[in-house]
Amino acid sequence: MCFLFSLFPATILTVLGYFVLYCSTKADGAAKTFGKILAIWVFVLAAFPPIMGAYVTIAGLCPIDAMMQKMSGQ
Repeated sequence: MCFLFSLFPATILTVLGYFVLYCSTKADGAAKTFGKILAIWVFVLAAFPPIMGAYVTIAGLCPIDAMMQKMSGQ
């Protein structure tokens, strides 16, 4: 479950990265370079939620699963 929920912030960050990259192509000079660096940084940040979500899910540390097990009485 945690992996599924980690895809939402990753999607938002990816869209934000493409928006920044698009805006940087319309700029000139230092703003263009800064925009490209910022877009790459946002893409790198977008990779972390799915990686952490996969780790938490595989390790069995997902709090959502623990709550669901408590509700079902297991």
